[in-house]
Amino acid sequence: MKELVEYIAKSLVDDPSQVDVTEINKSSFVVLELRVAPEDMGRVIGRNGRVANAIRTLLRVPAARQGKRVNLEIV
Repeated sequence: MKELVEYIAKSLVDDPSQVDVTEINKSSFVVLELRVAPEDMGRVIGRNGRVANAIRTLLRVPAARQGKRVNLEIV
């Protein structure tokens, strides 16, 4: 799941070298923290959070296959 978020974020931003994804595993819950350059935050979040919600929706599929829940936090 970490690689999926990294791939999507790098394709959206102007500076892909600033993309950093941290995965925090808990028992049946995974938290993914996405960090990008400050000038690219708007691209990752999108208007009214649409891009961020789309990424979260895409993450639910592999998480459900693994029997886990996932949360994406844009830091």
